[in-house]
Amino acid sequence: MVDSPRNRKKQPDVVRQALLDCATKLALEHGLAAVSLQAVASAAGVTKGGLFHHFPNKQALIEAVFDGMMESLDREIDQELEKDKGGRGTFTRAYVRTLFADRALNNSPWSAQTMTVLADPYSKSLWHRWMNDRLVRHAETDVGMRLEIVRLAADGAWLAHVLKPDDHAGSDDTALLQELIELTEG
Repeated sequence: MVDSPRNRKKQPDVVRQALLDCATKLALEHGLAAVSLQAVASAAGVTKGGLFHHFPNKQALIEAVFDGMMESLDREIDQELEKDKGGRGTFTRAYVRTLFADRALNNSPWSAQTMTVLADPYSKSLWHRWMNDRLVRHAETDVGMRLEIVRLAADGAWLAHVLKPDDHAGSDDTALLQELIELTEG
């Protein structure tokens, strides 16, 4: 939440980030349907007009939230890449480890965005461009059917995690993660 309009200096970057943070939090806690412009503005402590200064409509706000999440995912994967031994499957291992780390946290922003990727053309297009770019960047280490199967299995495991009821124990994530990592090395 930003300071009240009377007490704050104009800080458009701070206000914009507060709006994005509030929109993300609402999506995480209540789903994307709860991300109304008024709810986000109120949570951020700005007027609806102040929100419109940064985002002309709800779609622009949702797209900015998704863009930020993609940047965050990129950073997380880059951190995993730095820890990896290198060689065949480097990106795929980093991708799988990142997805499973987010599953373990159980409060990943990806939970809220998964359905958006499936239904929203902008998010779907951004996701495909991101993945294609990563695969081009890692073409020397991450081409081949086996590695694609591992990435698809990780995606499926993530989707199953998002869709499972809260009281459902699910699979052994540690064993599943280890099996997928082993498949990248063979």
